[in-house]
This record gives sequence, C-alpha cells and structure tokens, in this order.
Amino acid sequence: MSRISKVGRSEAEGRVREWFERFAAQRGNIPNMFRVAANRPVLLDTMLAHFAEVMRETTISAKFKELLAVQTSLANDCHY
Repeated sequence: MSRISKVGRSEAEGRVREWFERFAAQRGNIPNMFRVAANRPVLLDTMLAHFAEVMRETTISAKFKELLAVQTSLANDCHY
C-alpha cells in the first residue's frame, strides 16, 4: 500500500479533473506522480507549468528531452 494517496480519476474535481481528462486523452493514462500531486491542486498546477516549460520545443527537441529522462531513469535503476 502506498504511503501517499493517489487521486483517482473518478475522485478528481474541478481543474484536477480537467487535467486528468487531458492526460487520459493524450497518453491513455494518468501518471502516478500527477495523481499524487493532485492531492494539492496548486502543486499540480505548478508542476505541470514546470514540465510544460522544460518540454517545450527549443533548440533541443521534446523527443530528445524525453529520451534523456528515460535514459536517466534506466541509469538510476528506476522501475517507474
């Protein structure tokens, strides 16, 4: 059992529900890190704004940034 609860899709309300619906449409799922952050909607908003800024297209493509994240997870033996 998790020590920190995750907000379920059916439990989400307001802007959290809107984010969850967007995730489900784009990804087919709602990542656990966002479900945990949804316990504090202001934290989820801040987190998503940060991710949007980091992942936006610049001289480094979003696809390459995603690849870096995956490689970093593998290098750190992260099974998430």
